[in-house]
Amino acid sequence: MTAAPPARALVIMAKAARVGHVKTRLASVLSADAVVALYRCLIEDTVALVRTLPATRVAVVCPAGEVSALAAWLEVEVVAQDGNGLAAGLASAFRTFLGGGCGRVVAFNGDSPHLPRSTLERAFELLDTHDLVVGPTVDGGYYLVGATAPHPDLFDGGRMGTGTALDSLLERAHDLGLSVASTDPWYDVDEAQDLRRLADELRIAPALAPRTAAWLATWDDERAGHE
Repeated sequence: MTAAPPARALVIMAKAARVGHVKTRLASVLSADAVVALYRCLIEDTVALVRTLPATRVAVVCPAGEVSALAAWLEVEVVAQDGNGLAAGLASAFRTFLGGGCGRVVAFNGDSPHLPRSTLERAFELLDTHDLVVGPTVDGGYYLVGATAPHPDLFDGGRMGTGTALDSLLERAHDLGLSVASTDPWYDVDEAQDLRRLADELRIAPALAPRTAAWLATWDDERAGHE
């Protein structure tokens, strides 16, 4: 008897690891090649994290022209998004996976591999009683968003990648009459101070994101040598 497919999916929003294409705001503290190396570690640790979730379909959603690069890099299902930009990618992710038999879908960023697994589980639990779940970041964005049905207008007009992204999403959810729950606030790695914070935390607990921890340990040593 064939096993039923997972009733839930966790989708990582990612890009191909190319110079000038990822984590560009870290250029003030890292060389272009170092940014790419760090990004690869972050994504690989994120994939490892979400694979620890039981009975969960795991996939990466990326721009259409980057599927081959991501598939060759990561041993995970890779799906091309419709349209350009993060807003289009998120809308595409929910449309694809909720229409593919999953009743609960959480879209997760690729630069919070240090997030406790319990927070991801909590996000799915909250979708049992709410239309939408959001994981707020300390800078006014969000590190995850989950839903039980596709809402084509949810990300329309959203100010993605800014300090008002969360407020924009919550406004749209309110306008659509959706009930919203939140997981604990967290931080992603966009700016130099985020990177330093992550390096400090992973120095204490490297098992949270081992690939990233190992890479940052080398960066930390270099940084210390220049102080």
